[in-house]
Amino acid sequence: MKNMSTTELEQTLQTDASIQLIDVRETDEYAGGHIEQAKNVPLSELTERTAELDASQPLHVICLSGGRSMNASMYLEQAGFDVTNVDGGMMSWEGNVTR
Repeated sequence: MKNMSTTELEQTLQTDASIQLIDVRETDEYAGGHIEQAKNVPLSELTERTAELDASQPLHVICLSGGRSMNASMYLEQAGFDVTNVDGGMMSWEGNVTR
């Protein structure tokens, strides 16, 4: 599994806004502020919602601080996804957020 910083994620989003980014925080956390391009798939629902994700495209995973996204990334990698975990999560994100 690969890792990237939030700075690297922000740079990637500036060059390719179509990347597949999931935010695995719970719905109320996501509603409090998230990256515009991020799709909310809470870690607690991930196993039931994996089919919503495109396994043919690289997948970036973020959470609040990096713990839940690491767990999600390990699960998704075992499921055959090309996964990048975003280190530091939303606590390290300095870009714009959508509410």
